Amino acid sequence: MTKHRRGNIWLAAAGLVTNSQKQWLVVKKRYGGLYGKWSLPAGFVMANETIDQAAIREVKEETGIDCALLGMIGFRTGVIREEISDNMAIFLLTAIDESQPVKVQLSELYEAAWLSPDELAKDEAVSVMLQEMVNYVLEEGFQEIEDVNPGDIFGYSTYKLFFKK
Repeated sequence: MTKHRRGNIWLAAAGLVTNSQKQWLVVKKRYGGLYGKWSLPAGFVMANETIDQAAIREVKEETGIDCALLGMIGFRTGVIREEISDNMAIFLLTAIDESQPVKVQLSELYEAAWLSPDELAKDEAVSVMLQEMVNYVLEEGFQEIEDVNPGDIFGYSTYKLFFKK
């Protein structure tokens, strides 16, 4: 079995950021399987954050856009070469200030842009996940439930649940 620095269980977060024109904030990656394709801002979760915080952080790092959480809209999971469990939660976010300019993280991305789902559906350089997402109405998500304590015995410093209302 191959040893990876993240171990064999990966956890990532992605943010689908929307604006008042119903456009999505998408990025074109410079690396990996998404090289040259439009996809969502995304990345691995760090030890000191919840998965929704990771989505907001990744959007900020990759595009410079500050966001607010609306809810969780999906979860992608797969197994790579029968040895790595690759998991990603997808969150619906909204831009806090729509006039804020997009600042592309050039070390990881070629481009970042606001595009409509219709534009993405017609573009051949779109990730498989985005191709699937444009076919769904993604205006609501699983709502965040905070201030839940599963018991002090577990030692959580942060604990959240996401459920569809």
